[in-house]
Amino acid sequence: MALKLAVLISGRGSNLAAILSSIDRGHCAARVALVLSDRPDAQGLQLAAERGIPSAVVRIADHPDRAAWDRALAERAAEVEPDLVVLAGFMRLLGRELVDAFPQRILNIHPSLLPAFPGLGAQHQAWDHGVKVTGAT
Repeated sequence: MALKLAVLISGRGSNLAAILSSIDRGHCAARVALVLSDRPDAQGLQLAAERGIPSAVVRIADHPDRAAWDRALAERAAEVEPDLVVLAGFMRLLGRELVDAFPQRILNIHPSLLPAFPGLGAQHQAWDHGVKVTGAT
């Protein structure tokens, strides 16, 4: 049985592309049911459109406060009843409203061993820091 994914992105969509490639090769028993972004200019939205994957933009600026945005994001993701919510280059911290909506069903992709090197440029941060071992979370 294929897992139904809601994938959250903020930028180029390179992680989304990797997920889709893995699905296409039969290495991942999943299907992307929805792509959500916090940014209308996220290039990954074009990839979703090209693949016929429904997508939506849920901007923080369109909501009165952070909690309302988190609720709106959770509600939009819940519409597809995902098995997993995958943060694939999603550059926002999640609020309680979103986390509580999908207990034990949120997966974050980050190119460092968190909590080391959070945010952008994790590999560069690791290199600059001179660590001997790094990885992904």
